[in-house]
Amino acid sequence: MLNIEKAIEAAARALCRLEGNPENTKFEGKPMWQSYVLAAKAAIEAALPHLRDG
Repeated sequence: MLNIEKAIEAAARALCRLEGNPENTKFEGKPMWQSYVLAAKAAIEAALPHLRDG
């Protein structure tokens, strides 16, 4: 079974690191990686049908 929430967090953290930002630095009161959640969700949603098809 896929854990979508963990996948989204992992992707958001990876996007954050990719741009050279520390994941857990506070930005607008939240960890920096959370700023990348929308982009991560879009990427996961785009990839998900291909992952399920095998």
